[in-house]
Amino acid sequence: MMQLALEAARHALRLSPPNPAVGCVLVAPDGSVIGVGHTQRAGGPHAEIMALRDAQAHGRSVEGATAYVTLEPCAHHGRTGPCCDALAQARIAKVVASLTDPNPLVAGQGFARLRAAGVDVEVGPGADEARELNIGFLSRMVRGLPWVRMKAAATLDGRTALDNGASQWITGAAARADGHAWRARAGAILTGVGTVMEDDPRLDVREVETTRQPPLVLVDSRLQTPPDARLFDVPGREVWIYAAQEDAGRAGPLEDRGAQVKVLPNADGKVDLAELMRDLARREVNELHVEAGQKLNGSLLREGQVDELLLYVAPTLFGEGMGIASGIHGRGPMQSPSDALALQFRSVDPIGHDLRILARLPGRDGF
Repeated sequence: MMQLALEAARHALRLSPPNPAVGCVLVAPDGSVIGVGHTQRAGGPHAEIMALRDAQAHGRSVEGATAYVTLEPCAHHGRTGPCCDALAQARIAKVVASLTDPNPLVAGQGFARLRAAGVDVEVGPGADEARELNIGFLSRMVRGLPWVRMKAAATLDGRTALDNGASQWITGAAARADGHAWRARAGAILTGVGTVMEDDPRLDVREVETTRQPPLVLVDSRLQTPPDARLFDVPGREVWIYAAQEDAGRAGPLEDRGAQVKVLPNADGKVDLAELMRDLARREVNELHVEAGQKLNGSLLREGQVDELLLYVAPTLFGEGMGIASGIHGRGPMQSPSDALALQFRSVDPIGHDLRILARLPGRDGF
């Protein structure tokens, strides 16, 4: 039953940010499923409410039922009312939850109120899968930082483009669509001004269905972004530009295109990437999806601002060309293999004719 709840939660991945993706399954005392639901868009009903409505719509009584839910039912009045109270008032007999909600507004209070109302509570089943579904939300609640996932498409010899910049297309259509699915679940997409000036990308979600376009975050120290860049042509999408210096003459035309410009300099006159991440967390970004060039990728890795890599590998060789990241140590070329940045494989899956590799920096998920 928890697997059914986790499957329901997956349907919320592209819908619920900044709220967590949660699924709920209601099971009658005879073992039959009487209601299923998942979190809706922010401001809409949570998974538990949707499951209760599903049961009601089919004329099924929920009294004495067990609720399988992938995250602790909320205990606060936010955009919606407390789900723990709704379950108790519906006379649910037992709640089986995967995880405690680390949100300080919940943090065990949902379970406490359920138990106080006479509801049996069990915590733990499906915890690992539920954690992965909401690793960005957990990161923001516990670390005050988004979960940063760096995406790249490369050849077998690690080239992301030819020396002349040509890169379309290294991977096949299936891999590109899969990459858009990861874009769609993100709280925001980040790139650098170099990518904008070289490729003029839209960086929107096109290859999969979505009800929302994640905001685009642009690292542009000197505000060089052309006001006629295609990234401004995505209807309804927010664009957040982070600069390192004030320049009203350059900021004005960008703001006229709808961009929000914020100046966050570091001591070297570049954008302070660590402060940028903290600011994105304040903007309620759970997962940050990075699609940038090798210089910005290298800076993010060097400054410890990346949690995992999402790498699509094509069965081709370029021999020469650009890499995934440069300057990751900031001390010039590595002198020894022992200087390499270590990663841990999380998964390796075929996607069409290509491979998708998810590799995580050690210890990054230990919160």
